[in-house]
Amino acid sequence: MKKDEILQGTIITTRKGMAFLKLPTRPDNDIVMEVGTLNTALNGDIVEVKLGKINQYKQQTGEILSIIKRARDSFVCVIDSKEGILTAYPDDKKAYASIRISPEDQAKVAIGDKVYVKMDEWKDPKVNPTGKILRILGKKGNNNVEMESIVLEKGFEISFPASVEAEANEIEKNKDKDIAVEIPKRTDFRNILTFTIDPFDAKDFDDAISFKDLENGTYEIGVHIADVSHYVIPDSALDKEAVKRGCSIYLVDRTIPMLPEVLSNDVCSLNPHEDKLTFSAWFVMNDSGKVLDRKFGKTIINSNHRYTYEDAQESLNTKKGEYYNELNKLNEIAKKLQKEKFDKGAIEFEQEEIKFKLDENGKPVGVYKKERLDTHKLVEEYMLLANREVAKFIFDAIKSKGKRDTGSLYRIHDVPDKDKMADLSAFVKALGYNLKTEKGIVTAQDIKSLLKQIQGTPQEALISTAMIRSMQKAVYSTKNIGHFGLAFEFYTHFTSPIRRYPDLLIQRILERHLHHDAFGDKEIVAFQHIAESSTAREIDAAGAERESKKLKQVEYMSDKIGRVFDGTISGVSEYGIYVEENETRSEGMINIRNIGTDFYMFDKKTYSILGQKTGKRFTLGDPIRFKVMAADLDKKTLDFIMA
Repeated sequence: MKKDEILQGTIITTRKGMAFLKLPTRPDNDIVMEVGTLNTALNGDIVEVKLGKINQYKQQTGEILSIIKRARDSFVCVIDSKEGILTAYPDDKKAYASIRISPEDQAKVAIGDKVYVKMDEWKDPKVNPTGKILRILGKKGNNNVEMESIVLEKGFEISFPASVEAEANEIEKNKDKDIAVEIPKRTDFRNILTFTIDPFDAKDFDDAISFKDLENGTYEIGVHIADVSHYVIPDSALDKEAVKRGCSIYLVDRTIPMLPEVLSNDVCSLNPHEDKLTFSAWFVMNDSGKVLDRKFGKTIINSNHRYTYEDAQESLNTKKGEYYNELNKLNEIAKKLQKEKFDKGAIEFEQEEIKFKLDENGKPVGVYKKERLDTHKLVEEYMLLANREVAKFIFDAIKSKGKRDTGSLYRIHDVPDKDKMADLSAFVKALGYNLKTEKGIVTAQDIKSLLKQIQGTPQEALISTAMIRSMQKAVYSTKNIGHFGLAFEFYTHFTSPIRRYPDLLIQRILERHLHHDAFGDKEIVAFQHIAESSTAREIDAAGAERESKKLKQVEYMSDKIGRVFDGTISGVSEYGIYVEENETRSEGMINIRNIGTDFYMFDKKTYSILGQKTGKRFTLGDPIRFKVMAADLDKKTLDFIMA
């Protein structure tokens, strides 16, 4: 890179007003924009950067010349006073500028209010931007206000536009007539045993499983998915809103659905004892889990029973219940499918999921670990089977026409990045474990070998998390490269169209292939755009879910100041030790000044903090007792001290 060279890219800013430009071609060499050189650019903006000198820290510096594209112009803010004037301060930790609001807007709000602000065009870096309040959310700290803030901050909306609600209500009004018209056009499964298995608090049922003993050592097993594509028509107001949202969001205390509740919880949901339109994949299988025949098509079902995961598990455990025999056979075959998957190299990260018990005001009053039951795995295996077989059918249908590998949407997972695997190998070696690599190349068996080494150890959760973060992320694409983590050559998302837009799109694509309809170039381009936007929305939704959980973790600990807990060192840096509490997985920091009377320094090679006089070492994965010192709900941070 040369001085005065001009580059383009996406920047990451800090609260102090600095920024970094990461280059895909030079991932280890960030370009640093120092305070005063951002030229009004904000976090996530695509900018044009002119390279400058190498600074005293041997970093390449740069100056932002222009903003090519703003990442966003609307922010959740808290109202506070600045020199006696009410001003909006963004929640975004990477926002370095407050937003000035008009006297009219100032008259509507008070210190401590949370608001949603649209920033005006900002051109002068010497003056903070102005903006208009779009919505007053309420007082900070209120549970509903904080949850809505998280959703808005990630670019989602809680309520639906009136045109979307109107379309949904019209569908609901005509649903019975519509089903009557559809019955003769569809394969009828209403006389075959069918049930749903879902969480106890689920309201939208995407999928159901049917079972029929063919009495010759084979079974017909159906995976029936809500036929959302029948109701949500391309380019309708419903469809455009669903594309925009991309998926449902599952916060600690609520679901923000992709579709209006009249559809997600009623019309499309596979509620028991109701005729429902479905799109199905059904298979003839033997006791070994081998698929002998398969079919796909539009169907109608009437679910006989609504199981919770716990109900179904109780039936399997006690060997009792009206549908025990069918449930047990499904479970036996699911275990065969699972074994085959693992034998082929699939990787499973068994991570504990923490759930909070909330009072009527949304305050966390308890915590529990969500147990992963055989019935969770049962449902998962049949959904994986349907997703895999649908993907293979579509791929083969495209290839049979001699076409290139397009005209579909796949869920792909690339092989691990060599550099990240080399770093992970060094990380686990410092903790006393071994990840075999060949010049950074890691196989599924190598990863499974490491998972076996750490099973049941204090470092298991820590290393599992590090492995997940080091691996590639699964994404949507029109190009099939397979799914590394599942060891599937073909995979897509078909089984959750109520809560994921790609699944809805796959229903349309599958129907087109069943009728041998060709796709135009414009459609294929549109599919790739949807793949990219759905991946981005999924990341945003996951971020919102993490933020809501982090909020409740900090809130739960906020009334436990001074109490002592057991935890595990989850991170170390030059600033101190990060500790994860064992029960709630709440993470806080022990500042390096609060570790003890010794002078401690960060040892990067061993991922540890080392006492210079005593030789006392604190390392990743070490058990530790700590005391809660402070909780900041605004920043969602916890401060600990050594106990």
